[in-house]
Amino acid sequence: MLLAFALSPLLVVAIGALLLMLAEAFSKVRTGLALGTVVVFFAGLALSASVWLYGLESIPGLEVLAPWLIIDRFSMFMNAVLCLGGGLAALLAGGYLPEHKIERGEFYSLLLFATLGAMMLSASGDFLTLFIGLETMSIGAYAMTAFRRTSARSAEGALKYFLLGSFAAAIMLYGFALLYGATGHTDLAGVGAGVKSGEHAPMVLIAMVLVLAGLVFKVSAVPFHMWTPDAYEGAPTPATTFMAVAVKSGAFAMLLRVMLTCFGDARSMSWSSGWPPVLAWIAVLTMTVANLIAGRQESVKRMLAYSSIAHAGYLLVGVVATMKNPAQGSASVLFYLLTYTVSTAGAFGALILCGRFGAEAVSYEDLAGIGRRHPAAALPFSLFLISLAGFPPTAGFFGKWFVFRAAMEGGFTWLTIIAFLNSVLGAYYYLRVLVFMYMREPAAGAPIATPMRSGYVNFALILSAFLVVVLGVSPSLSLDVAVKAAAAFGGGAG
Repeated sequence: MLLAFALSPLLVVAIGALLLMLAEAFSKVRTGLALGTVVVFFAGLALSASVWLYGLESIPGLEVLAPWLIIDRFSMFMNAVLCLGGGLAALLAGGYLPEHKIERGEFYSLLLFATLGAMMLSASGDFLTLFIGLETMSIGAYAMTAFRRTSARSAEGALKYFLLGSFAAAIMLYGFALLYGATGHTDLAGVGAGVKSGEHAPMVLIAMVLVLAGLVFKVSAVPFHMWTPDAYEGAPTPATTFMAVAVKSGAFAMLLRVMLTCFGDARSMSWSSGWPPVLAWIAVLTMTVANLIAGRQESVKRMLAYSSIAHAGYLLVGVVATMKNPAQGSASVLFYLLTYTVSTAGAFGALILCGRFGAEAVSYEDLAGIGRRHPAAALPFSLFLISLAGFPPTAGFFGKWFVFRAAMEGGFTWLTIIAFLNSVLGAYYYLRVLVFMYMREPAAGAPIATPMRSGYVNFALILSAFLVVVLGVSPSLSLDVAVKAAAAFGGGAG
């Protein structure tokens, strides 16, 4: 019974997805599917919190699930973040899909199954379950990207995402096969012990490069980011929101779990012969390239896509910091993922709210003057953009602060300075949106975006804004939870 309780976040999402498939197949009513999906996600969030509060150490028999699934505080924290991101995406879909005449019930099932895959990623302790979770998440994301069937841009983005994602998965799988050949294990702990022994070092090195390449693709870091802008722009905005928050969170959970478990030995994590310097330069490249290109975009949605890539660079700074202190670096990444989830979901939700069907807000020009005409729509957008830019006292400020502090305390002063300068550079394109909303007027004859009306979208924005403010004003409790979750990787408090 207690074992089922420990698995309850995964079970409720899986069962909820199956029930919604049945409801969609046997009922002609579509209006309740969004609400049902939201209920399932927030039930998963509540159960994750309940398992955490009950105490995993009080639940016997968890070792039965190992190494296939590792039910620990790290996976519970990620379950909560993923269910929160999925729930916000479902709320946005509940308003967006009917408004734009593309509401079909399969979207919500895809959303739930993709989130289930991401939750499996965070808990996987074996290559087999990890790959199943990865493909479950990815296939759902591919399908949601192509959900707008009549749009050539949507089909193009989905095709690029599918092809490049398949190549990346194949490369990663080949790396897993080499690790199995070198160590005789598919479980992450067994692979880590084999790597630490130093046997078959050339094969392990090749495998590490292949696995790292696949992981970097999944977090959409430069130079493996090419699919991201087209997929984000072509997908319906709720699907873009889901990819930006839940898919990225699941990918970073997988990155932390694999790199710190399989390649957490002193040699693999050394600056002279390990993966930290590779990730450090990828982080620099990711932040710089994404921020420079984002500032030149005319589409706000595409700008937010490059913004998502830039945030992957900041998160990689925290991953690099795990070289000196695995628990502190991991905790900063986990807390950043939480703040990033609520800020990014809110930003995409505000963009949805700013345009109804036939008068959708897409470009900067579309938003010109909306701050004066419709302040209730512009105000939340402003809050989320300020949070993404990292201004105090918002959640985004403390997310960056803790990542930068972890890097500084790890001795990566140069990397922290570059990340800070990139954060300043990124503020330009966020503030540019505010300039257009409050200080520009639409050009003569230009289409004027008109806000839509949706209780689902309004609730998503209220919830996101509340969390952005609370995490900004009082971040200590959430950070303490992140520290306890990161203690799974050693050396941490909690």
